[in-house]
Amino acid sequence: MPMASWLVNMDLTLREQIVTYGLKLAPSGLSQGTSGNLSVRSGDGFLISPSGMPYEEIGPEDVVQVALDGSYRHRLRPSSEWRFHRDIYAARPDVHAVVHAHPPYSTGLAICRLDIPAVHYMIAISGGDSIRCSDYYTYGTQELSDAVLRALEGRFACLMANHGMIATGATMEQAMWRGVEVEALARQYTLALQAGKPVVLSDAEVTQALEKFGNYGLMAARSASA
Repeated sequence: MPMASWLVNMDLTLREQIVTYGLKLAPSGLSQGTSGNLSVRSGDGFLISPSGMPYEEIGPEDVVQVALDGSYRHRLRPSSEWRFHRDIYAARPDVHAVVHAHPPYSTGLAICRLDIPAVHYMIAISGGDSIRCSDYYTYGTQELSDAVLRALEGRFACLMANHGMIATGATMEQAMWRGVEVEALARQYTLALQAGKPVVLSDAEVTQALEKFGNYGLMAARSASA
């Protein structure tokens, strides 16, 4: 296949991924209404869901291509949160997809500005021994983006104070899966806090879980372009 045709087909495939997974946000419990946004790395920039548009109405042609300098040429505006998507891709070559959403348990912990510690071996999906909560800044700002990058250091997911959560991945499928697992951990931790004092796994136990999860299911996913 000629290179030009391959690039066109790849662009359409990535756009369709955002449409497909955008429709899964509400059924998965990760978001509601028009909240949340999705992006995938594409060429020298990224593709992201448009601002304020119901996912049921988004088609591949509505997905916005944004350059790493933040510029775009499209009739629609990119998500208002495009900045931290851009900065994640610039800082993390291992990340090829980002899911941002406002699921209830993750957001509830974020409102309390709580990290999720290693209270379950599934913490391994974060890439470390915790899921950090970033500092709070107004949405769409560079300050928020900087705070998100700090919370994601050595991690694949984080909470955002008084806001929501972010999950990243080598593929959109992996990022969405990780987002669902983060919300499950948040729910479990919330219930444990109500029942008593949660017991945190030791460093050795977390290390064992991380080692076992290295080749487990979607944890082993790799980007096709990596």
